[in-house]
Amino acid sequence: MADELAETTKSLRLDDPKADDLEEVEIAEKPVDEAPRAKKHPLEHSWTFWFDNPNGKQKQATWGSSLRAVYTFDTVEDFWCFYNNVLQPSKLNAGADFHCFKAGIEPKWEDPKCAHGGKWTAQPPRSGGKAALDTYWLHTLLAMIGEQFDESEEICGAVVSVRRAQDKIAIWTKTASNEAAQVTIGKQWKDIIDCNDKLGYLVHEDAKRQEKGAKNRYTV
Repeated sequence: MADELAETTKSLRLDDPKADDLEEVEIAEKPVDEAPRAKKHPLEHSWTFWFDNPNGKQKQATWGSSLRAVYTFDTVEDFWCFYNNVLQPSKLNAGADFHCFKAGIEPKWEDPKCAHGGKWTAQPPRSGGKAALDTYWLHTLLAMIGEQFDESEEICGAVVSVRRAQDKIAIWTKTASNEAAQVTIGKQWKDIIDCNDKLGYLVHEDAKRQEKGAKNRYTV
């Protein structure tokens, strides 16, 4: 699946037009690809893009109030149709979050699939500018939807958080207590995004109880 995805996306990237002047994420809710379904390349899972905080205002007390599902896809072609017609993370306002989760899973701690899990977090190097953020995000998405992780069933989704102080990208997983699975995901992700810094895994329950005092359960 991963090889097929990589092969297909090479041609799709060249064929699909980009619309860098688009200013609204919701503009891509309608698929722009009208190719017959039989010619598309299906993915192992369906995925949903979510967008939060479109005004760039982050208020902890109202977190999630502006979270909304934007687009669901289950083929390689539909992924690129959406991806190439929305703003890159580097163009979003500070405070915005863009999520890509398996269909049926909401990017919230309260979702049953996420409740007992946690997340790996990476910070793109500032030396690379905003371009590093876009690269990390794209490589993470392709690895997820292309099932490149050995423990892919453990993965719930990923989120990119645009912040003035430090942009972040995180991969959410289901079972925090499964150390072997989480460490495997962390190591593979580190290779995928070519990250030289240490990555930490924070358990959702620890984050809820200890807030800013919570510490990483695992590191790679």
